[in-house]
Amino acid sequence: MEKFRLIKTAMCTFFGAVLLSQSATTFAQEPKPASAATKAANAEVQKTLPFNDKADFENAQRGFIARPETLTVKDAKGNVVWDMEAYKKFIDLDKPAPDTVNPSLWRNAQLNMLYGLFKVTDNIFQVRGYDITNITYVKTDSGWIVFDPLISTETAKAAHELVTKELGERPIKAVVYSHSHVDHYAGIKGIVKQADVDSGKVKIIAPEGFMEHAVSEMILAGNAMSRRAVLMYGAVLPRNAQGSVNAGLGQSNSTGTVTLIPPTEIVSKTGTEITVDGVKMVFQMTPGTEAPAEMNTWFPQWDAMWMAENTTNTMHNILTLRGAEVRDPLIWAKYLNETIALYGNKVQVKFQSHHWPMWGNKEILDYWKKQRDLYKYIHDQSVNLLNKGYTGPEIADMIELPPELNNFWPNRGYYGTLRHNARAVYQRYMGWYDSNPAHLNRLPPEKASKKYVEYMGGSAAIMKRAKADFDKGDYRWVAEALNQLVFAEPNNTAAKNLLADTYEQLGYQAEAGSWRSEYLQAAFELRNGTPSSGGVSSASPDTIRAMSPEMLFDYLAVRLNGPKATGKKIALNINFPDLKKKYALVVENGVLNYFTTPLEKPDATVTIPKTVLDSIQLGESDLDTAVSEGKVKIDGNAESFTLFTGLLDSFPFWFNIVTP
Repeated sequence: MEKFRLIKTAMCTFFGAVLLSQSATTFAQEPKPASAATKAANAEVQKTLPFNDKADFENAQRGFIARPETLTVKDAKGNVVWDMEAYKKFIDLDKPAPDTVNPSLWRNAQLNMLYGLFKVTDNIFQVRGYDITNITYVKTDSGWIVFDPLISTETAKAAHELVTKELGERPIKAVVYSHSHVDHYAGIKGIVKQADVDSGKVKIIAPEGFMEHAVSEMILAGNAMSRRAVLMYGAVLPRNAQGSVNAGLGQSNSTGTVTLIPPTEIVSKTGTEITVDGVKMVFQMTPGTEAPAEMNTWFPQWDAMWMAENTTNTMHNILTLRGAEVRDPLIWAKYLNETIALYGNKVQVKFQSHHWPMWGNKEILDYWKKQRDLYKYIHDQSVNLLNKGYTGPEIADMIELPPELNNFWPNRGYYGTLRHNARAVYQRYMGWYDSNPAHLNRLPPEKASKKYVEYMGGSAAIMKRAKADFDKGDYRWVAEALNQLVFAEPNNTAAKNLLADTYEQLGYQAEAGSWRSEYLQAAFELRNGTPSSGGVSSASPDTIRAMSPEMLFDYLAVRLNGPKATGKKIALNINFPDLKKKYALVVENGVLNYFTTPLEKPDATVTIPKTVLDSIQLGESDLDTAVSEGKVKIDGNAESFTLFTGLLDSFPFWFNIVTP
């Protein structure tokens, strides 16, 4: 009995997974109005940019077929997973930007409110505004090819119902995942059954490397990325003119059921042609651009180009604020140059997985060149300045786009920004260290902040100066100064509230939806404390099922607490009979290594089918039943397995960010 208890405890620790709550959170303190400085800053934007250019509004409404009067999507339990109505209450095409919203971001939000079913060109249709992503339908001889089926099964299903209602019922013949980010594949089971894929009735087409990157991106650093994404997307912010307005790429992310069906066909080479039910597709591989696995698609029948997420109507991220590997803007620009060379003399319509299409060869060529040159300029000029000795923060404050790029609406920074992209380029080439020895071994924030406060004359002196600078609208400096005070004195309510007020004004001025969310979510957390709900786990059921044993072991190695493991030696064999694979896990020197050759004399051997492991992780089964039915077996010293699992950390999701 004691052995079984040890096994049960160890297995739960070893294979346990947590799905987080998505319930709503409300403000304990009301947001503040726009200050005089914020009103002036936003008024200057209104005067500076070409707001008389209405081409985007014409394009965003072109080909309109239908939309429901209201759009609120719920899951099977009645929870709202997508709600355009919350935005419709305050965003309207005829309303000028409120004082609390940057006019350029307001314009982007207005455009993204144009939801519904649209005809792009002959046989190509899009449903826009049902998620942060568009879902695209290409008519074949007898059915559909679907591109990028959104984030959630619920929103994908709702979009499919709209298409069926307006265009008739047709079977889905194939689904194309343009790239490996979750908003481009995770709604798949809302429109396609696994059985139809298994039988060959539906093809799933994806770029080379799709599964590796789709599964791995949010696993190893997934907990930290998911927590940081709460700030990037303003997960708990109210939908109003003082809260969430827009995410840049679309209004927001849906929060429904995330799924994954592995591809049945992999595209690995530019020029690959695949014909599905009479429709010919020619693929252009673009790895390492917006995603590590990504591809564009050319439709020669209609001179139409699907750009995936390589060009949208915003400057994209070289480094996303939630955290990721730094992207390569130089490669990005080179692939756009290749797009121009391959299709520039033929293209008549361009469409993609976010925002609205564009028509006309001349217009599309101009757009492609300016998007290409946007990323090329950011790369080249950031590297130019770093070679002159400037650091990341200095480059971010110096770099400016030339007017022909800066005043081009699709280049505006609604999602990525010039400032944080320039710093990302510096990071890509030079890393975190700027070669100033004062920054080589800096004190961590909490320790440094206490010294800063002491040097600055104490909290009272800082608050007095901060209030004066706040009144002057010097918010960037006030944020820096008060951040020191908050980290030195985390219980100083006055400091936290003034810092929240400061972040709020910076958010009201931000052109990027992501920056606005970062500032306003930070203000929320300073006023109300770290949330306890509203986040979304990165480990969806289908992602867990898709994890290879190697990915699982890499993740366990990250979870291993090195200091606790120091001096301990543990040797385990792990057998997956359904995969016909056996592994060895060895803890030594504070490190977990795995091997594909089992050990001759392990401390213990765990035999468990991968399918049973997945069921236990997902709560579909329980360990007691699995052991009693003989599906899980441990031979040898169970205590060694318990010792091993006791060395594995569980990561807290709601760690503090804006306070120590």
